[in-house]
This record gives sequence, structure tokens and C-alpha cells, in this order.
Amino acid sequence: MKRSTTVVIFSLVTLVLGCSQQESSPPPYSPPPPLSGTAYSEWPAYGGDPGGTRYSPLTQINRDNVRGLQVAWTYKTGEAKEHGGADPEMTVACSSCHSGDTKFEATPILADGRLLIGTPLNRVIALDPANGNELWTYDAEIDLDQNFGDGFVSRGVSAWRDETLAAEEICRLRTFLGTMDARLIAIDSETGMLCQEFGSRGTVKLDVGVGRVQKGQYSVTSPPAIVGDVVIVGSSIGDNRLVEMERGTVRGYDARTGMLIWAWDPIPRTPEDPGWDTWTPEAAEKTGGANAWGVLSADPERDAVYIPVGSAAPDFYGGERPGDNLFSDSIVALRASTGEYLWHYQVVHHDLWDYDIAAQPSLVTLNIDGKETDAVVVLTKMGLVFVLDRDTGEPLFEVEERAVPASDVPGEVISPTQPIPIKPPPLHPLGFTADDVWGKTPEDKAVCQGLFDGFRHEGMYTPPSLQGILIYPGYAGGINWGGGAIDQKNKTLVVNILRLAFWVKLSERITPRRGNQRGTPYTMSRAAMVAPSELPCNKPPWGTLVSVDLEAGEIDWEVPLGMYPELAETPEAADWGSLSFGGPIITAGGLVFIAAARDDVIRAFDIDTGEEIWKAELPAGGQATPMTYEVDGRQYLVIAAGGHANLGTTIGDSVVAFALD
Repeated sequence: MKRSTTVVIFSLVTLVLGCSQQESSPPPYSPPPPLSGTAYSEWPAYGGDPGGTRYSPLTQINRDNVRGLQVAWTYKTGEAKEHGGADPEMTVACSSCHSGDTKFEATPILADGRLLIGTPLNRVIALDPANGNELWTYDAEIDLDQNFGDGFVSRGVSAWRDETLAAEEICRLRTFLGTMDARLIAIDSETGMLCQEFGSRGTVKLDVGVGRVQKGQYSVTSPPAIVGDVVIVGSSIGDNRLVEMERGTVRGYDARTGMLIWAWDPIPRTPEDPGWDTWTPEAAEKTGGANAWGVLSADPERDAVYIPVGSAAPDFYGGERPGDNLFSDSIVALRASTGEYLWHYQVVHHDLWDYDIAAQPSLVTLNIDGKETDAVVVLTKMGLVFVLDRDTGEPLFEVEERAVPASDVPGEVISPTQPIPIKPPPLHPLGFTADDVWGKTPEDKAVCQGLFDGFRHEGMYTPPSLQGILIYPGYAGGINWGGGAIDQKNKTLVVNILRLAFWVKLSERITPRRGNQRGTPYTMSRAAMVAPSELPCNKPPWGTLVSVDLEAGEIDWEVPLGMYPELAETPEAADWGSLSFGGPIITAGGLVFIAAARDDVIRAFDIDTGEEIWKAELPAGGQATPMTYEVDGRQYLVIAAGGHANLGTTIGDSVVAFALD
């Protein structure tokens, strides 16, 4: 239910950052520098379009000339040195500056000729897209002493144009930022000034009306969705602390005034609410979480927003919340203007594995069995792909409810079945066998074998136990927030798959008010299943890039993605792939662009064959999704290269643009 995985997979790369004690205030007005370009092909939303397909019709960079890509410009945000540590220029006097972990997961957007970027420390930066020159910056001034649990992260910003205002009026184009300390901020995209008529002098507080909020545990890490004049925002909530934690309420605000228009709680609280019959009254009253921390998708023509909902609290024991627990682990369609419930589809019943829907849903029109249907493609941590009718939520391919193992934990009553799509086939193995145990050395293999032998595992949906279980696919994915991209012409989905097993063990609670999962009889421990070498215990590949024909429901190709830097001297490691966070984009030039892996490299693949045909070194980890645009006839490929503490990649603060020489 949090922003990515909450477990450190490898040794953390610690980043010391300065902090400010000043009150937030708008920057003084100064006219922005002139833009160098006049004609633009934009990337106006995080997913390229409101429906999150991450597809560009641009063709200047194509499979025939992509090898000629070179760095066109690089911008450094100033938040970190390339290899971690404090940047002296950012450090200011404070009593105990927080040494936090940064995750530069943002995808820039290009709107009205300005490249707009949200940074891990909740600064917004506007650049000239042709040369990377800084136009303005806005600093939300979050408390850098605050422990935000999962570190500092932002996936970016959203833009909205007020058509009632004249072109020269301030805040005609607004940039919306959700912050780590639970604010929604509206900024004038031309000047970087706050839009004073929005909320209270440009800001709406989000940590109200969602139950009791623990400081640092309720945040916004993904850009809001915008439909018409409504800004729609979810939340990121710290995992596994207790049952009665913050509520995952999704809210719609007036984009001009910041007035709350509607609020929808994914957990039904009254008998009149849809889904009430999947809860007991006591559980429905007290259970928290089930929040939408990933990116929402919008369909303006339908006045609809599609919500990817995470798991209810806590993740690994559900005895306090019996039933299927709607609308946790569901894709939910709401009327964007009113918040009215339209339909839902639940991908995990009574989740006990932290199988949030992390990826942004993708909207596409498909021809299946001779019928054109507007669809929503839902990607899951299990590596399962659900293709649903956008108007009804009904699956367009058969989904089978399969029996799963029973729980042996007193007080736990699991769902007897779980939904598995017949098409497309699973993109990740659905379980772990003795043949999957792997080790690069005899010592590694022995440790991994011991882990395998010591835990219960009867397939993907083995419920957590006091003995401990293996979870594979792991709760990091499969498919995480990076999501996939869809070729709008050929209806091809491309997505990167992470393969890493985890273990989870329940223990009887000794002290009622201490430990995690408070309010239940059990505490929980968990970790990635890795060898002493820190390599995964499951056999490679550990990361793949997969292409799926969405209309046929079949896999076209699958290739390894990335490489472990530690294995550079091991020739066969080129076929082993790498764990990855981030996602791909697709262009009409026949290319898939993606970084995401642990080797600080961005790559281009042929959309038809999966052949890698270009790669370039980045100054830091590219744990973000790239984007592309055209300025005055020149196409650029841009990615945030700032690294990711959980993945152990190089920490930095760069935004890098590539173009043909």
C-alpha cells in the first residue's frame, strides 16, 4: 500500500541533504526567460496521455538511426551529488538534518512549451525543452528532518489549462504538485508563483478527513489526475503499522478554487455503500489503508477516472478484516465530476501478500473477436494482465477462479479462490519450486536451499503462516509502479518484469502496543530472499522485457533487461537481467525506450523483435520512466537519472536529454 517496495533489497545508498526551517512562501515575481522554441509536440501527462499508454507518434528517432542518439543537454537539480552525499550548495543550518533516501522516480511533462519536473524533495523545476535552461523553480519546503518512512520520492506533476482565462493571465496554465507532507499545491506554470485563489494561498491540506494521521506516514507521491475542472488525488500510506491507520480516501478538488467536490473511500463504511457485504461492520469501521498510491488514469470523454487501489491494513494478516474486502486490490471506475461509483474489478480477494495494484491503468481500444471495445489494461504485481471493458469492468478474456491453499493461522479465513486470467498468459512464474533455487556459488546455493526448505510454499497464494512462507511473485513485483506502454497502432503492450522472491513470517504478539500490525494477534517479519552475495535466490532471469499482443492475448517476445554491475566480469550474466523500477515508452519510430535496471543504462529495443539496438550510460540510476517530445523539428528523449535507494543504484540528481546529432 506504499509507494514502491518497503523492504531494502540491497544495501542502502545514504544521501545526506540540507533542510530549511523557513515557512513556505511564494517566490518573488520575475519575468521568465524567453523560450528558444516555437513549435512543440508535447507529452502533457505523466503517462503521455491521460489514459497512460506512454506512446508517442513521433518518428524522427527510429530503429534505423537510433544508434546516432547523443546527449543533447543535462540539467542537475542540485539536490545531490552524482554519487550520493550532501551537496554543499544545498546544505543550510539546521539542528539535525535528516539523512534520507531519495528515489528520483519522476517523468517530466511538456506542457505549453515548458518541461516541468517534480523532484524527490518536492521542488518543481521548469526548463526550456530545447536546451535544458532553467526557467524557474518552486520549493514546497518540506521538512527534511522528517522521517517519511520510505524516503523522499515524487513521480512528478500534472498540468491543467483554465480556458476561462486570457492567455496573459497568471495561472491560466497550472502545475499541480502533491507533496510528501500531504499538500496539494497549484503553481503558475509560466512564472513558478503560487496560484493564490487555490485553497489557502495556493495550497490545500490533504491530511484531514482521513482518520488519525501519523506524521510522515501520509503522503502524495504520484501526480494527480485531471478531468475537466477536477483535480483527483490519492495517497501513499505507510505499510503494516496497525489496523486502524489512515484511510485511503480518493478526493476530487475544484482546479480553480481548491474546493473539495467529492471524496470516495475505497472501504465501504455504511450499509448503503457498494461492497458493504464483503466486510463485517466492525472491520469496515476500523480498517485503514486500501489507498491509491500509484498513478490514476482518466477518460475525459466518459467523465471517468480509473483508480488502482492497494491493499487494506495490514498486509499480511486479515483476521481483523474477514471477507473479500472490496474495494481493496481493485480497479475502480468513478464519475470524475462527482465521485459516483461506476464499476469495479477485484484482482485479489482478501489480500494477504501486499499485492497492490501499483501500475497506472492503461486505456486503449482493442479489436477482440471482431468487436471494437474500449478497454482498460490492468497490470499487477503478480505479473497477471487483466483486460477489462472500460464501460462495465467485465473481462474481455476469460478469467478463472482457481482454488488456493488454506491458512493454518488461528483467526485467519482466506478466500478459497483467486482470479487468474487465461489470456494473456502470466508474465511471471506463479510460484517457486525446488528447481528454482539458485546460487552463483556453492555457499550461495546452500543458503538459498536452506531458506527454501525452511518456509512453506504451495504456490503464489500460499497464505502467511507462523512457519513463514515464500512469496513469489514477490510484493515488489512482477509489475510495480513502472507499469507498461501500449503501441496505439499495433495494440502491443510492453512491460518490464521484476523477479525476486521474498519471505514473510508471522509471530505471536508478546507486547500489545509494540511492533507492527498493531491491533492483530501477530507481528510480522519479512525480507528479500537473497544469498550472502546479495544475488537473488531464485534462478535468473531476474528482469525481463515482455511484449504482449493485446488483441490476441499472446506473448510476442521476451528478452532479459539490464545487468548487475557486480557481474560485469561474468559473461553469462548478460542473459540474467536485473531487478528494475521504472517503465518503458513506445514510439511510432518502432522503438521501446527503458532504463529502470540496476546498471545505470538507458536502452532502445526494436518493438517488433525485442532486439536491443542502442544503449547509453546515465550519470546515475534511471529508476524512472522516460518521455519524448519534439521542439522545432528536433525530437528529444528525456529521463530523470537520480537513482533509487531501495535498488542500490547510483544516487544523483540529473535530468538527461538525448537527440540525434
